Amino acid sequence: MAGAFFETFVVSEIYKSFINVGKIPPLFYYRDGGARENDLIIGQNGTLYPIEIKKSGSPTGAAKHFSVLNPVAEERNFDETERHMKMEIGMGSVICLANNLRPIDEKNWTVPLWLI
Repeated sequence: MAGAFFETFVVSEIYKSFINVGKIPPLFYYRDGGARENDLIIGQNGTLYPIEIKKSGSPTGAAKHFSVLNPVAEERNFDETERHMKMEIGMGSVICLANNLRPIDEKNWTVPLWLI
């Protein structure tokens, strides 16, 4: 239950950061039938930024479901009339209770809560 409260807190802080600068929050959530989920997706300027939220100091494997967004970045999945719907996948983040910002891999980072 504490993890759910932590997720809600993080999402509300990100939501408020958009509202405070007068922007409509471009926030989304993804979950499929296979229980793969992205806790938060920020969509801006044709790019999707996946975010996983973990109440841990050193989460492992937290970015594993970011790949579910890959089909929206592959041109072969769109016909001529749908090409404008293609999106890019940006840097992914795992927001957690870590002390420092650190890379997970070449496209994903562990982001400490205090940075948001």
